Amino acid sequence: MNHQELDVNLSPGLCGLGRLPLLALGVALAALMGCGGQAVRSRPANEIFSVTPGVSEIDTNCAGCNATNAQSAAVEQFRAILNRGGAAEVSWSLAGGDPNAGAGAITASGAYTPPTFLTSDRVQVAVTATLKSDPAVQATATLTLTPGFQQPLAPQNAALGPGGSVTLTGTLSEAGGGAGVRFALSDRPGGTGGGVGSLGAENCRRDGRAFTACSVVYTAPASVTADRVTYVVAQAGNPLARMEAAVLLNAGGVASNPAIHQAQLAAAAALGSSGGNANDYDAHSGAVVDCCSGTLGALVTDGGKQYILSNNHVLARSDQARAGDSVVQPGLIDNNCTPGTGAPVGTLTSWLPLSAAATNVDAALAEVTPHAVDPAGSILELGARQADGTLAAAPPGVSSSGGKGEAARLDLRVAKSGRTTGLTCGGVTAVDVDVAVDYFRDCAETKPYLTKTFTNQLGLSGNRFSDSGDSGALVVDAANAEPLGLYFAGGRDAAGVGQGMASLAGEVLSELDAQEGRSLTFVGGPDHAVSCLSYGDGTVAAAQAQRLSTAQIGRVRRALAQARQLVNPATGVLGVAMGKSSDRPGEAALVIYLSAGATAAIPAAIGGVRTMVIVAGAQAVSSGAAPLANPATGVTTLPGPALAQALAVKRQTARGLMERTPAFFGVGVGQSLDNPREAALVIYVDRKRVPAELPQTIDGVRTRYIVMDRLHVTRSFAVPHEPQERCGARAESFDPQRPLGLFQGDSR
Repeated sequence: MNHQELDVNLSPGLCGLGRLPLLALGVALAALMGCGGQAVRSRPANEIFSVTPGVSEIDTNCAGCNATNAQSAAVEQFRAILNRGGAAEVSWSLAGGDPNAGAGAITASGAYTPPTFLTSDRVQVAVTATLKSDPAVQATATLTLTPGFQQPLAPQNAALGPGGSVTLTGTLSEAGGGAGVRFALSDRPGGTGGGVGSLGAENCRRDGRAFTACSVVYTAPASVTADRVTYVVAQAGNPLARMEAAVLLNAGGVASNPAIHQAQLAAAAALGSSGGNANDYDAHSGAVVDCCSGTLGALVTDGGKQYILSNNHVLARSDQARAGDSVVQPGLIDNNCTPGTGAPVGTLTSWLPLSAAATNVDAALAEVTPHAVDPAGSILELGARQADGTLAAAPPGVSSSGGKGEAARLDLRVAKSGRTTGLTCGGVTAVDVDVAVDYFRDCAETKPYLTKTFTNQLGLSGNRFSDSGDSGALVVDAANAEPLGLYFAGGRDAAGVGQGMASLAGEVLSELDAQEGRSLTFVGGPDHAVSCLSYGDGTVAAAQAQRLSTAQIGRVRRALAQARQLVNPATGVLGVAMGKSSDRPGEAALVIYLSAGATAAIPAAIGGVRTMVIVAGAQAVSSGAAPLANPATGVTTLPGPALAQALAVKRQTARGLMERTPAFFGVGVGQSLDNPREAALVIYVDRKRVPAELPQTIDGVRTRYIVMDRLHVTRSFAVPHEPQERCGARAESFDPQRPLGLFQGDSR
């Protein structure tokens, strides 16, 4: 019998140890030196069973991995298949790997997780399956490991005017070796080719006791006539290991870099900056292994004292803190997870317990340390453009609401100033959202605490609107800087668009007031416009880029004849066409063209196919020049009766929907993208459990689905390495085909 055989030189890796704990890199290297190497023969098949995949390549972030585990983490899933069919009963073992970081870890079911870092550019691991009924029968697969990104590019986003420049840094999970980062420009996230501007020479810093960091200077074109986004894409050794930074080029000459939000600020610090509980770290055997931080959001007062407002999970460590804990700026994540660093800016005073059924917001207060925080309540970059292009710090507006916060509405343009993405703008895309959130006792998310369902929350969206570390940021109306909400969770959906959640500003204050009999107001000044930095919204573009299945194409073709019966210029129905739904990406739609001012009632579905209603001119329709989709925003204001009807249906059905369909972890009300004249139930769906059929309407109301990982505390936390070496948030590499989950945005 012929068998595939590979000779590979492998080291035993950690002399038998499994996956590394998240230790300081210098400590890890010192403790793990000394394992030798040996030759191992790789043979993925024998006369009884075979191992699949027989040969594979992944990086330390599991970019290129073929599966996820129950905790939503990427794993390389190996399987042993009998030659006659069916699964073979085997035990799994590893050999080889990195002489310092080891071979990784594999479960009894064959789920492999790589080590957290490497000390060489490429290492190989032998994955051996041993037949339980006959230990002499084995098959061995070969796995090649390369270093992945240790953290997102820094910064992840920036705004530049004509001729402006920014230095971007990519950090690899490799100590020593010769690997580097390749930078390129692109018109799309994670893409290749296109883009505008120029890149300088790549400069890498390699040190056997610190992670490899490679930098490049990006320079904007000398002329920028209209706002646009270009991407700087970084690639590591594995072609799938990619990160990208978005650069917002703007004709107004605004320069914005989130790095200022992460730095230690002078006394009388502005808000919108990095901060958190001084004890927010995990320790093992006396060593700090990781830490967490978030955003110091806003200043509030009860008329006598001033308090820093942020989230419970940022200041009070998800109910695990003690009153009197020190709150520091910046947070530990921006000081290499070193306890005792950062400037004390407040003392934890009170928080709304997540464990209490009566609480409906994630909020906490820290009494301000004298002279440590700007008493005017200034927030970084919330002010006007200055002579050098940067944005001044400014207080939020309070003159319209008396400091109690403004009511939100659909399609309102909003801004937030946060630790990780700085000043960004997006839109309110869902109101009255019920959403379930998982909390943990530790930064590493190894100790579940509770799952809490919040009601009446704001759904926010926009490219690059927020990221890990922005939790606690104040969300304001971009037109007048009035407080709207307190941001507490967010992430990217399957389209790569940022989705966020915020608690209503008024409800935050009223719940804190009720707790201790206060009468809190936001500290601020006159209303003023915010210099909005908007990276756009790719929701519709991503939906329209999806290919329809053969079954979907067949469905829309069969329904087309029925839809043509609606065409009647007298009623304003100008024509029909085949298209794609933006409310349910991947599903077909019948495009119905209406003339401006037409009042014809169009059903939500015809022949079992969703309808998309687009206002267009008769000439454009007849010539085939009419669009096939509505834009993501700004088509029309949703009529009040349509919103009221959808809100009534949502309040009657949301709880039952979430209970009956575990894949639904959030339900709110927004505007249909397929027919902006109608409201839609906005339903957040677990991407790993998407039902085969999703209702097109519920009680007569259209549905819009946002597919992503469940909303939980996916905290991209910092891991210290060499003393005095700064390490940012640890995160998965970006893969446009693999949506990232909603995270509790506190850099955990």
